[in-house]
Amino acid sequence: MTTVIVGGVAGGMSAAARLRRLDDAEEVIVLERSHYVSYANCGLPYHVGGVIADRDDLLLQSPEALRAQLGMDVRVDSEVLSVDRARSTVAVRNVITDERYELHWDHLVLSPGAVPFVPDVPGVERAFTMRTVEDMDKVKAATAALSHPLGVTPTAVVVGGGFVGLELAENLGRAGMAVTVVELADQVLAPLDTEMAALVHSELAAHKVDVVVGTSLTKVLPDSVELSNGATLPADVVVFAIGVRPDTALARQAGLELGPLGGIAVDERLRTSDPRIYAIGDAVEKEGVNDQGRVLVPLANIANRQGRMVADDIAGRGRPFRPVLGTAIIKVFGLTAAVTGWNEKRLRAAGRPYLAVHTHPTAHAGYYPGAGRVSLKLLVDPETEAVLGAQAVGTEGADKRIDVVATAMRAGLSAPDLADLELAYAPPYGSAKDPVNMLGYVAANRLSGQEETVQWHELADRVGDGALLVDVRTRGEHALGHIPGSLNIPLDQIRQRSRELEGRKVVVYCQVGVRAHTAGQMLRSRGFNVANLDGGYLTWRAGTQLSHY
Repeated sequence: MTTVIVGGVAGGMSAAARLRRLDDAEEVIVLERSHYVSYANCGLPYHVGGVIADRDDLLLQSPEALRAQLGMDVRVDSEVLSVDRARSTVAVRNVITDERYELHWDHLVLSPGAVPFVPDVPGVERAFTMRTVEDMDKVKAATAALSHPLGVTPTAVVVGGGFVGLELAENLGRAGMAVTVVELADQVLAPLDTEMAALVHSELAAHKVDVVVGTSLTKVLPDSVELSNGATLPADVVVFAIGVRPDTALARQAGLELGPLGGIAVDERLRTSDPRIYAIGDAVEKEGVNDQGRVLVPLANIANRQGRMVADDIAGRGRPFRPVLGTAIIKVFGLTAAVTGWNEKRLRAAGRPYLAVHTHPTAHAGYYPGAGRVSLKLLVDPETEAVLGAQAVGTEGADKRIDVVATAMRAGLSAPDLADLELAYAPPYGSAKDPVNMLGYVAANRLSGQEETVQWHELADRVGDGALLVDVRTRGEHALGHIPGSLNIPLDQIRQRSRELEGRKVVVYCQVGVRAHTAGQMLRSRGFNVANLDGGYLTWRAGTQLSHY
């Protein structure tokens, strides 16, 4: 039996290696149109910036090593031109020699990945993308070849403020360039909600990366770019990182069914509309958790998992592929941002009910030196109490917390169940009540009806309807920055001064929401109609920086 695998990076090589371990008699042929297989494409931007100094560290395997170790036939520079389903063959062309030939298959696995989206604008041939080792080499060579008079900083424009775009922006900056990110949306990192993305914008500004939002690139000039708002930016190097599209050319040629989002349609066993043909990785549509429907999630860990499961299915030990969470993470200079599941924007667009919880704890015990803040957001179904999604942004601890929440979601734990998780604690690593536990406590209070909260983007309407906004922080904190129009009554004076609030609906806030919770409980016990500003002043300040509500 022969299995032919089209694509030799994450999903394809995972399938090939797993199948070889399961069945040494199976003939496994991998066809990869680039010159490299099994490379760490997520690490490519870091070689541009010199963080990964040795290029060879990104090349995990070679065709020769795979043949010697696993007996696999891995062919690079090999483009699959077409699939003949009736004859069970593929037509192959060597991109170096133009040699053409056919291969028979009993099982065919399509793992073509995705292709960068590049708009058709004048001068685009001068721009680069960042998807393959060859792409990385071109960008690296272009930056190294720049020559400017002493004291003149070379410039780069990165088009697209997603994960790859921001990784490139950081690393081009490390390479000594003045970088501008151009993003069509009104914020970078679309999976983050506005108030969480604002923290990333601040980090970029602190490291002198300019960000232009709400505009697109319309023309690439010899040493600059022109934007849709009429502005011109200097640009010695231009890189498009707008996003990727599923590479479905072979699937379409073969007459395989595509899904509503334009990716290859597969069943729970990752079979296409032709059950002899599997498809995996960035090219296929996945089922999202919590009724998200079909999603396109171009992540290497999902592709690797799908590759393993396809190999299991071919070997007769398959099991259904489970819905995806879309858990992702990025480092932006000294900040980490991570997401899993739904975000609030998508929930609002879908008209789905939800509760949002914001907290801003320290990543480890505050009394232990070096405690950095991690801002967390939890989204909860108010009926089922299921965790719908989460976001974390901070200088430390964001990765740990988002992984815990993602694991809880996979296990089917409710939001209040987060409070009961037994997580490792020592002062250098966490708190006796871990930030994830605290999310559970706050969510439980909300779900039980013990506390009414107001979101940062709802505050203006609430005040406009006559609510009195009360800042329960100290006078010093209030003086350093406060929400306009708020009355400052420090927490330790709430009891004595509560008469000033009689007859009014009240919204209380503090820095992060903890003291306001205490103040709200006091006032509620005295008969006041009171709500707490969720996430406090920090959430409101971040959200209003980039507000588009």
